[in-house]
Amino acid sequence: MSLPCEVAVKCLLPPVRAMIAKTLTTRYNLTQTEAAKRLGISQPAISLYERKMRGKAINLENDPEITKLIENLADALAKGDLPRKSFIQAFCEICKTIRSKGLLCQMHKTFDPAIDVEKCELCLLTNALKCT
Repeated sequence: MSLPCEVAVKCLLPPVRAMIAKTLTTRYNLTQTEAAKRLGISQPAISLYERKMRGKAINLENDPEITKLIENLADALAKGDLPRKSFIQAFCEICKTIRSKGLLCQMHKTFDPAIDVEKCELCLLTNALKCT
């Protein structure tokens, strides 16, 4: 039995990080090393995101609400004064928003075939998601 958060770690965190990294390196002209430091990941991970070798499990770029949340987090990271707690809260808000839209349901079904995504609705209940 896999939990929604397990699916998010495997399939959601990399694409979100990829979008943040892209914003940091293109909009703010940060180097891969600088972007990696702000995100708390390695420079090779940024390189893999930019070459689309990692972080492509789900395309989030077509959703304006998610894109805006990701851009807001990237903006705060670019300024360099984002406390760790605020970073975690913003990242969790992005995850909750994605889950509330049902964007991870089919991926969850792949990891846990016993799940009935038509009846589950756990992630669709935004108020029920109290991760942070």
